[in-house]
Amino acid sequence: MLAVFGLLTVFGLVMVLSASAVDSMDQYGSSYAIFYRQLLYCGVGLVLFLVVLRIPPKTFRRLSPLMLAVCLLLLALVLVIGHEAGGARSWFRLGPLPSFQPVEVAKVAFALWGAHVLVVKRALLRQWRHLLVPVVPVALLIFTLIMMQPDLGSTITVGIVLLALLWFAGAPLRLFAVIVLAGVTGALVLALSAPYRLDRMLSFFDPGGDPLNTGYHARQALFALADGGMLGKGLGQGSAKFSYLPNVHNDFIFAVVGEELGLVGCALVIGLFATLAYVGLRIAARNTDPWNRLVAATLTTWLVAQAAVNIGYVVGLLPVTGLQLPLMSSGGTSLIAGMIVFGMLANFARHEPEAVAALRSQGVNRRRRWFHLPLPDAYRPRPRRRSVRPATPPRRPGRPTGTLRTTAQSAGRGRAGRAPSARTGRRRRPRRAP
Repeated sequence: MLAVFGLLTVFGLVMVLSASAVDSMDQYGSSYAIFYRQLLYCGVGLVLFLVVLRIPPKTFRRLSPLMLAVCLLLLALVLVIGHEAGGARSWFRLGPLPSFQPVEVAKVAFALWGAHVLVVKRALLRQWRHLLVPVVPVALLIFTLIMMQPDLGSTITVGIVLLALLWFAGAPLRLFAVIVLAGVTGALVLALSAPYRLDRMLSFFDPGGDPLNTGYHARQALFALADGGMLGKGLGQGSAKFSYLPNVHNDFIFAVVGEELGLVGCALVIGLFATLAYVGLRIAARNTDPWNRLVAATLTTWLVAQAAVNIGYVVGLLPVTGLQLPLMSSGGTSLIAGMIVFGMLANFARHEPEAVAALRSQGVNRRRRWFHLPLPDAYRPRPRRRSVRPATPPRRPGRPTGTLRTTAQSAGRGRAGRAPSARTGRRRRPRRAP
Protein backbone atom coordinates (compact mmCIF):
# COMPACT_ATOMS: atom_id res chain seq x y z
CA MET A 1 0.00 0.00 0.00
CA LEU A 2 2.81 2.41 0.84
CA ALA A 3 4.59 1.59 -2.42
CA VAL A 4 1.47 2.31 -4.51
CA PHE A 5 0.87 5.51 -2.53
CA GLY A 6 4.43 6.75 -3.02
CA LEU A 7 4.60 5.92 -6.73
CA LEU A 8 1.24 7.55 -7.53
CA THR A 9 2.15 10.68 -5.56
CA VAL A 10 5.58 11.17 -7.12
CA PHE A 11 4.37 10.25 -10.61
CA GLY A 12 1.47 12.66 -10.24
CA LEU A 13 3.72 15.54 -9.20
CA VAL A 14 6.03 14.96 -12.16
CA MET A 15 3.13 14.88 -14.63
CA VAL A 16 1.49 17.98 -13.13
CA LEU A 17 4.77 19.83 -13.54
CA SER A 18 5.04 18.76 -17.16
CA ALA A 19 1.38 19.32 -18.08
CA SER A 20 0.86 22.67 -16.32
CA ALA A 21 3.99 24.52 -17.44
CA VAL A 22 2.35 26.34 -20.38
CA ASP A 23 -0.90 27.26 -18.61
CA SER A 24 1.03 28.32 -15.53
CA MET A 25 3.21 30.67 -17.62
CA ASP A 26 0.15 32.19 -19.32
CA GLN A 27 -1.80 32.75 -16.12
CA TYR A 28 0.85 33.51 -13.49
CA GLY A 29 3.99 34.38 -15.42
CA SER A 30 5.89 31.38 -14.06
CA SER A 31 6.07 27.81 -15.31
CA TYR A 32 6.13 26.49 -11.74
CA ALA A 33 3.20 28.34 -10.11
CA ILE A 34 0.63 25.53 -10.46
CA PHE A 35 3.26 22.94 -9.54
CA TYR A 36 4.22 24.83 -6.37
CA ARG A 37 0.57 25.00 -5.36
CA GLN A 38 0.21 21.26 -5.96
CA LEU A 39 3.37 20.68 -3.94
CA LEU A 40 1.87 22.69 -1.06
CA TYR A 41 -1.29 20.59 -1.11
CA CYS A 42 0.88 17.48 -1.21
CA GLY A 43 2.71 18.59 1.95
CA VAL A 44 -0.59 19.14 3.76
CA GLY A 45 -1.80 15.75 2.54
CA LEU A 46 1.33 14.00 3.82
CA VAL A 47 0.86 15.51 7.27
CA LEU A 48 -2.77 14.36 7.33
CA PHE A 49 -1.67 10.94 6.06
CA LEU A 50 0.59 10.51 9.09
CA VAL A 51 -2.08 11.83 11.45
CA VAL A 52 -4.68 9.40 10.08
CA LEU A 53 -2.15 6.57 10.31
CA ARG A 54 -1.75 7.22 14.05
CA ILE A 55 -5.41 7.51 15.04
CA PRO A 56 -7.15 4.22 15.97
CA PRO A 57 -9.95 3.27 13.55
CA LYS A 58 -12.48 3.12 16.37
CA THR A 59 -11.98 6.86 16.89
CA PHE A 60 -12.99 7.56 13.28
CA ARG A 61 -16.03 5.35 13.72
CA ARG A 62 -17.07 7.20 16.87
CA LEU A 63 -16.65 10.61 15.20
CA SER A 64 -18.24 9.68 11.86
CA PRO A 65 -21.71 11.15 12.64
CA LEU A 66 -20.15 14.47 13.64
CA MET A 67 -17.93 14.50 10.53
CA LEU A 68 -20.92 13.89 8.27
CA ALA A 69 -22.96 16.64 9.96
CA VAL A 70 -20.12 19.15 9.47
CA CYS A 71 -19.76 18.16 5.81
CA LEU A 72 -23.49 18.59 5.19
CA LEU A 73 -23.29 22.04 6.74
CA LEU A 74 -20.34 22.95 4.50
CA LEU A 75 -22.17 21.68 1.41
CA ALA A 76 -25.07 23.96 2.29
CA LEU A 77 -22.82 26.96 3.04
CA VAL A 78 -20.88 26.66 -0.20
CA LEU A 79 -24.11 27.33 -2.10
CA VAL A 80 -24.39 30.70 -0.35
CA ILE A 81 -20.85 32.00 0.16
CA GLY A 82 -18.85 29.70 -2.14
CA HIS A 83 -16.65 30.76 -5.03
CA GLU A 84 -17.94 30.05 -8.53
CA ALA A 85 -15.56 28.70 -11.17
CA GLY A 86 -16.28 26.80 -14.34
CA GLY A 87 -20.03 27.28 -13.93
CA ALA A 88 -20.15 25.58 -10.50
CA ARG A 89 -20.19 27.08 -7.01
CA SER A 90 -18.16 24.37 -5.30
CA TRP A 91 -15.20 26.04 -3.56
CA PHE A 92 -14.46 28.08 -0.47
CA ARG A 93 -11.84 30.73 -1.18
CA LEU A 94 -10.57 33.23 1.40
CA GLY A 95 -8.27 35.76 -0.19
CA PRO A 96 -4.81 34.38 -1.00
CA LEU A 97 -5.42 31.11 0.86
CA PRO A 98 -5.77 27.92 -1.21
CA SER A 99 -9.32 26.98 -2.18
CA PHE A 100 -11.20 24.18 -0.45
CA GLN A 101 -13.84 21.91 -2.02
CA PRO A 102 -16.04 20.36 0.71
CA VAL A 103 -17.53 17.65 -1.47
CA GLU A 104 -14.25 15.73 -1.50
CA VAL A 105 -14.22 15.44 2.28
CA ALA A 106 -17.95 14.67 2.29
CA LYS A 107 -17.30 11.51 0.28
CA VAL A 108 -14.96 10.18 2.98
CA ALA A 109 -17.33 11.18 5.80
CA PHE A 110 -20.29 9.52 4.09
CA ALA A 111 -18.31 6.28 3.63
CA LEU A 112 -17.33 6.21 7.33
CA TRP A 113 -20.82 7.03 8.61
CA GLY A 114 -22.60 4.71 6.18
CA ALA A 115 -20.37 1.80 7.20
CA HIS A 116 -21.05 2.54 10.87
CA VAL A 117 -24.83 2.47 10.36
CA LEU A 118 -24.78 -0.71 8.28
CA VAL A 119 -22.51 -2.52 10.74
CA VAL A 120 -24.71 -1.56 13.69
CA LYS A 121 -27.80 -2.83 11.85
CA ARG A 122 -26.13 -5.84 10.20
CA ALA A 123 -28.47 -8.30 11.94
CA LEU A 124 -31.48 -6.52 10.39
CA LEU A 125 -30.18 -5.91 6.88
CA ARG A 126 -32.46 -8.57 5.40
CA GLN A 127 -35.27 -6.10 5.93
CA TRP A 128 -35.26 -3.43 3.26
CA ARG A 129 -36.28 -0.59 5.53
CA HIS A 130 -33.28 -1.21 7.78
CA LEU A 131 -30.98 -1.63 4.78
CA LEU A 132 -32.03 1.60 3.05
CA VAL A 133 -32.87 3.88 5.98
CA PRO A 134 -31.13 6.16 6.86
CA VAL A 135 -28.24 5.61 4.43
CA VAL A 136 -30.15 6.17 1.18
CA PRO A 137 -32.07 9.28 2.36
CA VAL A 138 -28.81 10.91 3.51
CA ALA A 139 -27.23 10.02 0.15
CA LEU A 140 -30.16 11.66 -1.65
CA LEU A 141 -29.66 14.78 0.46
CA ILE A 142 -25.98 14.87 -0.52
CA PHE A 143 -26.95 14.34 -4.18
CA THR A 144 -29.31 17.31 -3.98
CA LEU A 145 -26.76 19.63 -2.38
CA ILE A 146 -24.09 18.70 -4.93
CA MET A 147 -26.39 19.06 -7.94
CA MET A 148 -27.40 22.52 -6.73
CA GLN A 149 -23.79 23.62 -7.30
CA PRO A 150 -24.02 21.88 -9.95
CA ASP A 151 -21.36 19.15 -10.06
CA LEU A 152 -22.35 15.97 -11.90
CA GLY A 153 -18.94 14.33 -11.55
CA SER A 154 -18.97 14.51 -7.74
CA THR A 155 -22.54 13.23 -7.72
CA ILE A 156 -21.36 10.17 -9.63
CA THR A 157 -18.59 9.48 -7.12
CA VAL A 158 -20.99 9.74 -4.16
CA GLY A 159 -23.23 7.29 -6.01
CA ILE A 160 -20.24 4.94 -6.34
CA VAL A 161 -19.66 5.17 -2.57
CA LEU A 162 -23.33 4.36 -1.91
CA LEU A 163 -23.30 1.36 -4.24
CA ALA A 164 -20.08 0.06 -2.69
CA LEU A 165 -21.51 0.35 0.83
CA LEU A 166 -24.64 -1.57 -0.10
CA TRP A 167 -22.74 -4.17 -2.13
CA PHE A 168 -20.20 -5.06 0.55
CA ALA A 169 -22.90 -4.95 3.23
CA GLY A 170 -24.65 -7.80 1.40
CA ALA A 171 -27.63 -6.07 -0.21
CA PRO A 172 -29.70 -8.26 -2.57
CA LEU A 173 -29.04 -8.04 -6.31
CA ARG A 174 -32.57 -6.91 -7.12
CA LEU A 175 -31.89 -3.74 -5.13
CA PHE A 176 -29.01 -2.86 -7.43
CA ALA A 177 -31.25 -3.38 -10.45
CA VAL A 178 -33.65 -0.82 -8.99
CA ILE A 179 -30.80 1.60 -8.18
CA VAL A 180 -29.28 1.29 -11.66
CA LEU A 181 -32.67 1.91 -13.25
CA ALA A 182 -33.22 4.94 -11.03
CA GLY A 183 -29.70 6.20 -11.79
CA VAL A 184 -30.15 5.92 -15.56
CA THR A 185 -33.49 7.71 -15.31
CA GLY A 186 -31.95 10.46 -13.18
CA ALA A 187 -29.03 10.84 -15.59
CA LEU A 188 -31.41 11.26 -18.52
CA VAL A 189 -33.42 13.86 -16.63
CA LEU A 190 -30.28 15.78 -15.68
CA ALA A 191 -28.93 15.56 -19.24
CA LEU A 192 -32.15 16.96 -20.68
CA SER A 193 -32.38 19.69 -18.04
CA ALA A 194 -29.03 21.34 -18.92
CA PRO A 195 -27.92 22.05 -22.51
CA TYR A 196 -24.23 21.46 -21.87
CA ARG A 197 -24.88 17.99 -20.43
CA LEU A 198 -27.02 17.12 -23.42
CA ASP A 199 -24.23 18.28 -25.73
CA ARG A 200 -21.79 15.97 -23.93
CA MET A 201 -24.07 12.99 -24.38
CA LEU A 202 -24.62 13.75 -28.07
CA SER A 203 -20.90 14.26 -28.67
CA PHE A 204 -20.18 10.89 -27.02
CA PHE A 205 -22.47 9.06 -29.45
CA ASP A 206 -21.26 11.15 -32.41
CA PRO A 207 -17.73 12.47 -31.72
CA GLY A 208 -17.32 13.86 -35.22
CA GLY A 209 -20.64 15.68 -35.27
CA ASP A 210 -19.21 18.91 -33.77
CA PRO A 211 -15.43 18.44 -33.64
CA LEU A 212 -14.62 22.09 -32.83
CA ASN A 213 -17.17 22.60 -30.05
CA THR A 214 -18.85 19.83 -28.04
CA GLY A 215 -16.57 17.03 -29.25
CA TYR A 216 -13.35 19.04 -29.04
CA HIS A 217 -12.08 17.70 -25.70
CA ALA A 218 -12.61 14.04 -26.52
CA ARG A 219 -11.03 14.29 -29.97
CA GLN A 220 -7.96 16.18 -28.76
CA ALA A 221 -7.44 13.61 -26.01
CA LEU A 222 -7.47 10.82 -28.59
CA PHE A 223 -5.05 12.77 -30.79
CA ALA A 224 -2.64 13.13 -27.84
CA LEU A 225 -2.80 9.40 -27.11
CA ALA A 226 -2.23 8.59 -30.78
CA ASP A 227 0.82 10.88 -30.98
CA GLY A 228 2.41 9.10 -28.02
CA GLY A 229 2.51 5.68 -29.64
CA MET A 230 4.29 2.92 -27.78
CA LEU A 231 7.07 4.82 -25.96
CA GLY A 232 5.85 8.42 -26.16
CA LYS A 233 7.55 11.63 -27.23
CA GLY A 234 9.50 11.98 -24.03
CA LEU A 235 8.79 13.61 -20.68
CA GLY A 236 7.99 17.29 -21.19
CA GLN A 237 7.96 17.02 -25.00
CA GLY A 238 4.20 16.77 -25.52
CA SER A 239 2.31 19.34 -27.60
CA ALA A 240 -1.24 18.89 -26.24
CA LYS A 241 -0.50 21.24 -23.34
CA PHE A 242 0.10 24.13 -25.74
CA SER A 243 -3.59 25.12 -25.58
CA TYR A 244 -4.66 22.21 -27.77
CA LEU A 245 -6.33 20.32 -24.91
CA PRO A 246 -8.14 22.34 -22.17
CA ASN A 247 -7.76 21.30 -18.53
CA VAL A 248 -4.78 19.24 -19.54
CA HIS A 249 -3.21 19.19 -16.07
CA ASN A 250 -6.51 18.37 -14.38
CA ASP A 251 -9.22 16.25 -16.02
CA PHE A 252 -7.14 15.09 -19.02
CA ILE A 253 -3.76 14.44 -17.44
CA PHE A 254 -3.95 10.81 -18.55
CA ALA A 255 -3.79 12.06 -22.15
CA VAL A 256 -0.49 13.81 -21.34
CA VAL A 257 0.81 10.56 -19.84
CA GLY A 258 -0.05 8.75 -23.07
CA GLU A 259 1.49 11.43 -25.27
CA GLU A 260 4.77 11.82 -23.40
CA LEU A 261 5.27 8.31 -22.02
CA GLY A 262 3.28 6.29 -24.54
CA LEU A 263 1.50 3.03 -23.97
CA VAL A 264 4.14 2.03 -21.43
CA GLY A 265 3.33 5.00 -19.20
CA CYS A 266 -0.41 4.39 -19.50
CA ALA A 267 0.06 0.72 -18.61
CA LEU A 268 2.09 1.77 -15.57
CA VAL A 269 -0.73 4.02 -14.31
CA ILE A 270 -3.37 1.36 -14.91
CA GLY A 271 -1.15 -1.23 -13.21
CA LEU A 272 -0.79 0.97 -10.11
CA PHE A 273 -4.54 1.35 -9.76
CA ALA A 274 -5.04 -2.38 -10.37
CA THR A 275 -2.53 -3.06 -7.58
CA LEU A 276 -4.45 -0.64 -5.37
CA ALA A 277 -7.64 -2.60 -6.04
CA TYR A 278 -5.98 -5.90 -5.16
CA VAL A 279 -4.21 -4.68 -2.02
CA GLY A 280 -7.19 -2.67 -0.74
CA LEU A 281 -9.62 -5.56 -1.10
CA ARG A 282 -7.09 -7.92 0.46
CA ILE A 283 -6.84 -5.58 3.47
CA ALA A 284 -10.62 -5.62 3.71
CA ALA A 285 -10.74 -9.44 3.53
CA ARG A 286 -8.08 -9.93 6.20
CA ASN A 287 -9.57 -7.58 8.80
CA THR A 288 -11.78 -9.10 11.45
CA ASP A 289 -13.43 -5.85 12.49
CA PRO A 290 -16.58 -5.57 10.31
CA TRP A 291 -16.40 -1.76 10.21
CA ASN A 292 -12.77 -1.83 9.05
CA ARG A 293 -13.67 -4.35 6.37
CA LEU A 294 -16.60 -2.36 5.01
CA VAL A 295 -14.76 0.98 5.01
CA ALA A 296 -11.61 -0.44 3.41
CA ALA A 297 -13.58 -2.12 0.60
CA THR A 298 -15.71 0.99 0.01
CA LEU A 299 -12.82 3.46 -0.11
CA THR A 300 -10.81 1.19 -2.40
CA THR A 301 -13.76 0.82 -4.77
CA TRP A 302 -14.27 4.59 -4.80
CA LEU A 303 -10.67 5.42 -5.79
CA VAL A 304 -10.38 2.67 -8.38
CA ALA A 305 -13.81 3.39 -9.91
CA GLN A 306 -13.06 7.12 -10.14
CA ALA A 307 -9.77 6.34 -11.88
CA ALA A 308 -11.62 4.00 -14.26
CA VAL A 309 -14.17 6.70 -15.12
CA ASN A 310 -11.43 9.28 -15.74
CA ILE A 311 -9.41 6.95 -17.95
CA GLY A 312 -12.61 5.78 -19.66
CA TYR A 313 -13.65 9.22 -20.91
CA VAL A 314 -10.09 10.14 -21.89
CA VAL A 315 -9.87 7.11 -24.21
CA GLY A 316 -13.44 7.64 -25.50
CA LEU A 317 -15.23 4.78 -23.73
CA LEU A 318 -17.38 7.06 -21.53
CA PRO A 319 -18.90 10.54 -21.80
CA VAL A 320 -16.79 13.38 -20.44
CA THR A 321 -17.80 13.98 -16.81
CA GLY A 322 -14.94 16.04 -15.36
CA LEU A 323 -13.73 13.56 -12.74
CA GLN A 324 -10.11 13.82 -11.66
CA LEU A 325 -7.54 11.05 -11.70
CA PRO A 326 -6.85 10.34 -7.99
CA LEU A 327 -3.43 11.53 -6.73
CA MET A 328 -2.36 12.52 -10.24
CA SER A 329 -4.63 15.32 -11.44
CA SER A 330 -3.99 18.89 -10.36
CA GLY A 331 -6.42 19.74 -7.57
CA GLY A 332 -5.72 20.41 -3.93
CA THR A 333 -8.73 19.06 -2.07
CA SER A 334 -8.92 15.96 -4.25
CA LEU A 335 -5.25 15.23 -3.59
CA ILE A 336 -5.67 15.69 0.16
CA ALA A 337 -8.76 13.46 0.25
CA GLY A 338 -6.91 10.77 -1.69
CA MET A 339 -4.00 10.88 0.76
CA ILE A 340 -6.39 10.61 3.71
CA VAL A 341 -7.93 7.52 2.12
CA PHE A 342 -4.51 5.94 1.67
CA GLY A 343 -3.71 6.73 5.30
CA MET A 344 -6.86 4.94 6.44
CA LEU A 345 -6.12 1.92 4.25
CA ALA A 346 -2.59 1.71 5.65
CA ASN A 347 -4.04 2.02 9.15
CA PHE A 348 -6.46 -0.84 8.45
CA ALA A 349 -3.54 -2.91 7.15
CA ARG A 350 -1.79 -2.46 10.52
CA HIS A 351 -4.92 -3.79 12.26
CA GLU A 352 -5.01 -7.14 10.46
CA PRO A 353 -4.70 -9.95 13.03
CA GLU A 354 -1.36 -11.15 11.62
CA ALA A 355 -0.04 -7.59 11.50
CA VAL A 356 -1.09 -6.93 15.10
CA ALA A 357 0.70 -10.07 16.28
CA ALA A 358 3.83 -9.25 14.27
CA LEU A 359 4.01 -5.62 15.40
CA ARG A 360 3.51 -6.51 19.04
CA SER A 361 6.17 -9.20 18.90
CA GLN A 362 8.70 -6.83 17.32
CA GLY A 363 8.37 -4.12 19.95
CA VAL A 364 9.87 -0.71 19.17
CA ASN A 365 11.52 -0.81 15.75
CA ARG A 366 12.99 1.89 13.53
CA ARG A 367 9.75 2.69 11.71
CA ARG A 368 7.77 3.09 14.92
CA ARG A 369 10.52 5.29 16.38
CA TRP A 370 10.53 7.56 13.30
CA PHE A 371 6.78 7.99 12.92
CA HIS A 372 5.80 7.47 16.59
CA LEU A 373 3.18 4.94 15.57
CA PRO A 374 1.24 3.34 18.44
CA LEU A 375 0.86 -0.40 18.64
CA PRO A 376 -2.42 -1.55 17.07
CA ASP A 377 -4.99 -3.31 19.20
CA ALA A 378 -6.54 -6.63 18.29
CA TYR A 379 -10.23 -6.59 17.46
CA ARG A 380 -12.46 -7.82 20.24
CA PRO A 381 -16.14 -8.19 19.37
CA ARG A 382 -18.62 -6.79 21.78
CA PRO A 383 -20.05 -9.44 24.11
CA ARG A 384 -23.61 -10.35 23.33
CA ARG A 385 -26.15 -9.39 25.92
CA ARG A 386 -27.57 -12.38 27.71
CA SER A 387 -31.28 -12.50 28.30
CA VAL A 388 -32.07 -11.73 31.94
CA ARG A 389 -34.05 -14.51 33.60
CA PRO A 390 -37.04 -13.37 35.67
CA ALA A 391 -36.69 -13.47 39.44
CA THR A 392 -39.77 -15.67 39.85
CA PRO A 393 -40.45 -18.30 37.20
CA PRO A 394 -43.82 -18.14 35.45
CA ARG A 395 -46.45 -20.28 37.03
CA ARG A 396 -47.44 -23.42 35.23
CA PRO A 397 -51.06 -24.03 34.43
CA GLY A 398 -52.77 -25.88 37.24
CA ARG A 399 -50.12 -24.94 39.82
CA PRO A 400 -51.54 -23.80 43.18
CA THR A 401 -51.48 -20.05 43.55
CA GLY A 402 -51.57 -19.95 47.35
CA THR A 403 -48.75 -20.27 49.84
CA LEU A 404 -49.87 -23.62 51.31
CA ARG A 405 -48.22 -26.74 50.01
CA THR A 406 -49.79 -30.10 49.57
CA THR A 407 -48.63 -33.16 51.39
CA ALA A 408 -46.65 -34.44 48.38
CA GLN A 409 -44.85 -31.14 47.99
CA SER A 410 -44.06 -30.98 51.68
CA ALA A 411 -42.72 -34.51 51.53
CA GLY A 412 -40.32 -33.54 48.75
CA ARG A 413 -39.02 -30.53 50.62
CA GLY A 414 -38.87 -31.83 54.16
CA ARG A 415 -40.04 -30.22 57.34
CA ALA A 416 -38.60 -26.77 56.75
CA GLY A 417 -38.32 -26.94 52.99
CA ARG A 418 -34.87 -28.47 53.25
CA ALA A 419 -33.24 -30.98 50.90
CA PRO A 420 -33.08 -34.69 51.80
CA SER A 421 -30.73 -35.60 54.60
CA ALA A 422 -27.18 -35.94 53.35
CA ARG A 423 -26.27 -38.24 56.25
CA THR A 424 -28.77 -40.95 55.63
CA GLY A 425 -29.42 -40.36 51.96
CA ARG A 426 -33.14 -40.98 52.63
CA ARG A 427 -36.00 -38.57 52.68
CA ARG A 428 -37.46 -37.78 56.07
CA ARG A 429 -40.98 -38.85 56.64
CA PRO A 430 -43.44 -36.05 57.15
CA ARG A 431 -45.07 -35.74 60.54
CA ARG A 432 -48.55 -37.05 60.83
CA ALA A 433 -51.27 -34.66 61.69
CA PRO A 434 -52.42 -35.03 65.31
